[in-house]
Amino acid sequence: MFEDALLSEIRGRFAHVEDCPFTGKRVFFENAGGALTLNAVVETSTRFAAIPDNQGRDNPASRALVEVIDRARADVRDFLGAEGGSVIFGESGTELLFRLIRDACLGAGPGSALGSTVEHPASRSAMARWAGVSSRRHVLIPHDDATGRVTPDAYAAHVMPDTAVATILHTSPVTGIGMDLPGIADAIRAVAPECFIIVDGIQHACHGHIDVAGAGVDGYVISPYKVFSRHGYGVAWASDRLTALAHDALISGPEGNWELGTRDTGAYATFSDVVSYFDWLGAQVSHAATRTERLAEARRAIHAHEAALCQAMIHGTGNLAGLADLPGVTVIGGTDNAGREGLVSFWAEGRPSAEIVTALNEAGIRTHTRKADHYSGNVLDPLGQADCIRVSLAHYNSMGEVRAFLTAMRGILG
Repeated sequence: MFEDALLSEIRGRFAHVEDCPFTGKRVFFENAGGALTLNAVVETSTRFAAIPDNQGRDNPASRALVEVIDRARADVRDFLGAEGGSVIFGESGTELLFRLIRDACLGAGPGSALGSTVEHPASRSAMARWAGVSSRRHVLIPHDDATGRVTPDAYAAHVMPDTAVATILHTSPVTGIGMDLPGIADAIRAVAPECFIIVDGIQHACHGHIDVAGAGVDGYVISPYKVFSRHGYGVAWASDRLTALAHDALISGPEGNWELGTRDTGAYATFSDVVSYFDWLGAQVSHAATRTERLAEARRAIHAHEAALCQAMIHGTGNLAGLADLPGVTVIGGTDNAGREGLVSFWAEGRPSAEIVTALNEAGIRTHTRKADHYSGNVLDPLGQADCIRVSLAHYNSMGEVRAFLTAMRGILG
């Protein structure tokens, strides 16, 4: 875990770590719904919102904006470990998943489409729609209810030589369990080497390692508001061969351009703030000499810190019982799942989840109810559950906050 001094410095770089601007002091365990925002992002957003100039003009201010955009594209490649291809800033992560999946389905050769039942509807809905439009059979691999994941072996059992487009969820925002992305991609490529592979990395991006080039995928999408930036934009990377397919573009416009209209330069700049933060953190936890190494070290430290918090939340700390030992509690994905990434979802037998979330709110602890709706029904329905409580962490959360949560839960379920 992070030492106290470093954790204090980390927390000082984020807005509203301890206090909600509407309700006052609270613990923030709703990071999967949108992580806290870096102070640098707030400052950058304000600064760029006031700039009147536009991109692509012959004046110094315009050229400065273009430099900001170019730098941000390079930062995204560093963040994702991507080589070549195109960096795309769009409306949202969901919108970008729909666009990449649409273009792959419409542009790939004949064949089926492959995904899994654990996927968020952002990718699953997009594939269902565009597989239908392009007359492809849409194969859904069942995930394992006990572990909340789908494995490379499961993909290997379903991929066919004619599989033309495949989607992978890197981490589930309901179970909190990460998938073996390189292993799944390898399983697909072993049978269908030309398949277009598109990854939903929206939940994973602030918790674990990303190596797009190493995984050998064609698209990777994130939502910056879940990785310490702000709402209002999404970021994606698309491989050269995916970029070469036909997609929406202006007539006679720049070749390979994905972006439509003028995007907010401040969005680009705020993602550079995110990458700079990871770079800074990597320097605090290691002696890494290169930016690539510092980004990797930051993610290793984040993963280790969050794993310790999740372990304490599930199994207890000191004299406080964990969720696994509280009466009637079931933890989704199991209590000892090595794939867990900063998120614990559970239900308590005989207690409505919404009632528990309300009680936690009253104790100053922000969590969220997940219902068996179009967002989470794919996970909850097979478990026979109408809802659950999602407690989502980030690396700026502390063991003291976990203790406050467990103390409150003991009172609620006692």
